Amino acid sequence: MLKYNLHLTPADKARSPYFYAPFDVPVGTTRLEVTMRYEGASDCIIDLGCADPRLGDFPSEQGFRGWSGGARDRFFVATDDATPGYVHGEMPAGIWRVILGLYRVPEHGVDVELTFAFDDAPRPHAPQPQRPRPVRKGAGWYRGDLHCHTFHSDAKGSPELLHAAAKQAGLDFLAVADHNTTTQRRYFHARSSPELVFVRAMEVTTAEGHANVFGVDDWIDFRMTRREDAHKLSQIVHEKGGLLSINHDKPTIPWDYELPRIDCMEVWQQPWFARNWISLRRYQERLASGRKLSAIGGSDYHQPARLLPEGPFALARPTTVLWLPELSEDTVLEAMKAGHGYVTEGPTGPHLALTVDGAPMGSTVHSTVSGGRAEAHVMGAAGDLLAWYDASGEIARMPIEDVDQRFRLEAAPKKFLRCEILAHASHAALVVEFRAAVGDAPLPWGLTEAELEVEPLRRAISNPVYFAP
Repeated sequence: MLKYNLHLTPADKARSPYFYAPFDVPVGTTRLEVTMRYEGASDCIIDLGCADPRLGDFPSEQGFRGWSGGARDRFFVATDDATPGYVHGEMPAGIWRVILGLYRVPEHGVDVELTFAFDDAPRPHAPQPQRPRPVRKGAGWYRGDLHCHTFHSDAKGSPELLHAAAKQAGLDFLAVADHNTTTQRRYFHARSSPELVFVRAMEVTTAEGHANVFGVDDWIDFRMTRREDAHKLSQIVHEKGGLLSINHDKPTIPWDYELPRIDCMEVWQQPWFARNWISLRRYQERLASGRKLSAIGGSDYHQPARLLPEGPFALARPTTVLWLPELSEDTVLEAMKAGHGYVTEGPTGPHLALTVDGAPMGSTVHSTVSGGRAEAHVMGAAGDLLAWYDASGEIARMPIEDVDQRFRLEAAPKKFLRCEILAHASHAALVVEFRAAVGDAPLPWGLTEAELEVEPLRRAISNPVYFAP
């Protein structure tokens, strides 16, 4: 047993948001356990993680052994098993480090006690899970959630419960993006199937912004300390063949790093009233500036310790819907990057597909729209409104009169064209449903009564079609 006492101050945080506490792991160790104690408070939150001797400075590709953020105050790592969020396997002797994330440190500082215990009892070496490649044949529209969490980071619920929630929602694919770790794959790799394809994901989580990495086998170093480090993050992700998407670019966790090369942007996170009009406005501004970014959505659902019924705060609110030649992880990633899809309010939300001269969402066409060659197909939104947007903003608004209707636009859009379904006839009922889900609690996310009644309620958002200069 080994104890380590330290006093952390705002000056430590000013030097770096990460503090490293070294400890020696003896030869022959097969299991170690670490416990952290400190007096937590609203102004005092210390995150917890671990690294073995191979971890270097940012960006490092080896030596990460786990992260639990502020969700845990202890963990173990062994050759055959580990606490959720932590990586089992080889236990090299030498100087390991506890990584303390200095999320909030009070002015007077905080005393932290770390306790270490080691075991050398014989244990097997369990292999890391291998990625499967399930395929469901058949072209069509497939539905999924691209942002959710288990108890491998800061949710209460198990992977098994999240899996059950995805089946309950009728999803075809799911990206489980636990914070700063990939250990949820111990469960999901083994259970990815043609009925429900799991997409590799990890949420890079820092105090200055969050981003999802999709389609990468490796852990991605999240320890960015400078605004320009986001460019290095993007470089690493793309060198590994992955996609990078910035998450919920709105209060309370906007993207405050320099904007690197990204493939996607989460324009809709949690129910619409979670101030998603701010994210959507920033997406519109980036498109107008000339960037090509695929719009995606994700519930950011933190699975509770029990399976809850369907509702506004459930998994897949919103749902990302993609046109795929067949269902597989590879086709999901390709469609995400290409923008071949739309975001809708839930698994049974309105359908919204846009084409220009027959070219699908995400395409670049070489002629501006004229003579009605832009077509939007809408289903399930009778009584609501279809709004059209280009780089100048909203350019047309049309009433949706039927449950299955096709619209044409005669205009010459600037740079791109995209569509949204705005609640009109459905607005009152959707607000009532939202209020019922909130119950007697105050409105969440700093939402005001005026915003709830006045802000346009989007039911679906298409990806753009772009126009070549």
